[in-house]
Amino acid sequence: MTMSVDIFEEKTKQYPKLIQRRLAELRELILATAEDLQMSQVEESIKWGELSYSVKKGSPIRIDWKEKFKDSIFIYFNCNTKLVATFRELYPRELVLHGNRALELKIKEPWPEQIIGHCIELAFRYHSLKVMPLLGEAPRV
Repeated sequence: MTMSVDIFEEKTKQYPKLIQRRLAELRELILATAEDLQMSQVEESIKWGELSYSVKKGSPIRIDWKEKFKDSIFIYFNCNTKLVATFRELYPRELVLHGNRALELKIKEPWPEQIIGHCIELAFRYHSLKVMPLLGEAPRV
């Protein structure tokens, strides 16, 4: 996996400690998901001022905290994909979604890690799933 703790630390060093810790947790979930999917290379970089994670044949995701939204961390997905629409269908009560781009996570609340991991998995597998209804997933009941 291509990644650099330096990129992560440089980006987050000015953030409050709690934000740094929660972003680190999210980063670990992203990297663990890629490892579970046996993806050999995750590129970690800065895109549009945000931490970005991309894999070959996947749709990149970005994560960040904004001072304007002090209580939340966001995961950003490509707005030209069906990802957020699919998440809205699969997890209508479990996730807070914004438009066709973002998933909001409250900093001081527990996160549904299994669901977030599933969203990350769908993004990382997007190009092989995009032709399937709901990206190949059955709605959760």
